[in-house]
Amino acid sequence: MSGQKPREIAARVLQQRQTGEAFTETLLERALAGADLSAADRGLCQELVYGVVRWQATLDWLIARKTQGRTQKAGLQNVLRLGLYQIFWLDRVPDHAAVHESVELARRNGFGPQAGFVNAVLRACVREAESIRKSLAELRSAQPALGCSHPAWLVERWQARWGTEQTRRLLEWNNTPPKTFARVNTLKTDAAQLLELWRDEGVEYDFFPRPWYGENLVFELKSHPPLARLPSFRQGFFYVQDPSTLLAVGELNAQPGEAILDLCAAPGGKTTYLAQLVKNEARIVAADVSSDRLKLVQENCARLGVTCVFAQPEIRNPKSEIRPGLTPPGHEQFDRVLVDAPCSNTGVMRRRVDLRWRLQAEEIDRLRATQLALLGQAANRLRTGGTLVYSTCSLETEENGEVVQGFLQTHRGFTLEREKALRPFVEGVDGAYVAVLRRS
Repeated sequence: MSGQKPREIAARVLQQRQTGEAFTETLLERALAGADLSAADRGLCQELVYGVVRWQATLDWLIARKTQGRTQKAGLQNVLRLGLYQIFWLDRVPDHAAVHESVELARRNGFGPQAGFVNAVLRACVREAESIRKSLAELRSAQPALGCSHPAWLVERWQARWGTEQTRRLLEWNNTPPKTFARVNTLKTDAAQLLELWRDEGVEYDFFPRPWYGENLVFELKSHPPLARLPSFRQGFFYVQDPSTLLAVGELNAQPGEAILDLCAAPGGKTTYLAQLVKNEARIVAADVSSDRLKLVQENCARLGVTCVFAQPEIRNPKSEIRPGLTPPGHEQFDRVLVDAPCSNTGVMRRRVDLRWRLQAEEIDRLRATQLALLGQAANRLRTGGTLVYSTCSLETEENGEVVQGFLQTHRGFTLEREKALRPFVEGVDGAYVAVLRRS
């Protein structure tokens, strides 16, 4: 029975996902919170859910081939997706077990009359596994959007910019489960002490140096117990974040004693790293449009021992999506301003499994207007000679370099000092863009 539970939970999460009311990650977290599963079964459940969502288009292509294109009910389609994912993407599940469990899952989910149909489709795929794998490989080459399960419009724009080979590497990256990274919180500890604690806590790690931050700051967590249960986590000795997010803070080059504004601060990864770099000896105003998300900043600051951050809500103009300013209206001028702007998030697609199916091409243009407005707001809060850093986790030029150029055309007192883009298939981290601007 325990072997079936992960599949039952996975099927339920996939069914709930159809409504679009919440992200898959949120639905899965809720489902696992109330489930009595072993660590192995929790891992299997997560792998099934995320894997099916990532490979949805390819799985549906395969189902259509085996069902003569007949449309299935959503619940039955999910049962077939789960079965095929286990057969063709999971080596640790024997084919006969994948078929048997899928048939039983169909029965338990109200598809008893279709159990024979599920059995026939999956058994046929097992018999033809070699030829199907060959067809899948050919599909990845001939139709990469379908073969790698990405929206065609997104693949086409990436191919136009980077060419076939680099786009292929990006698609493969997006379909790989993301790694977990931890930043040492030097406000409370150092790497040597933290690594010693991890050894006692059963955390396996590896060093992960990159040019834009110091040595022994970020570690890749290879395996570990649930992080929230670790004393080292609860005591605030580390913060979980991708190494790409440290680039913008490093480029800001904040100094102790300065006044710094983090304009889009939640959930607080960049904010707390900024406090760490200035050793809690600066005035950092953390602003965000969401009061709930701003509470996350405060909670993270409390856990990590950050004492120099002051939370400040923003207001949203009810007649516009553009955020006009902080509230209450302030006249404080800052030495440095960080704008980690809301964006399409195409650089973190492998972490956000729903994103590829939710994002629409026109949203990039809409976001560009918001990003320009945020830069204008930041410019008004920056003192003469101050530094403004603009960053996104987008790979799209319309949200990155073009936004900066559009800003410079209307703000003659600013100059672009440097810009840098991190591409997953080059640096091996999430995608990011950072531009450093100075007010002359």
